[in-house]
Amino acid sequence: MKVKPLADRVLIEPNPAEEKTAGGLFIPDTAKEKPLAGKVIAVGPGTSDVKMEVKVGDQVLYGKYAGTEITIDGKDLLIMKQGDILAII
Repeated sequence: MKVKPLADRVLIEPNPAEEKTAGGLFIPDTAKEKPLAGKVIAVGPGTSDVKMEVKVGDQVLYGKYAGTEITIDGKDLLIMKQGDILAII
């Protein structure tokens, strides 16, 4: 993948949605919640005002409506500003 985010943007691969509940029930596709965690795939260089805190390979938490969904090489990814990331896990 040859995608390089600009400025303080981060490219994230969301974790897969849960297939089963804790009780063992299967969740249908229509009821699955959008994942709120993922793995950082690429990181921009930052700006003079913003130092990049995340790095490639970090697992992160982000807001429910954070980022823009894009598809690259058949993968659904999110691109967002570093400020939309809530935490590194």
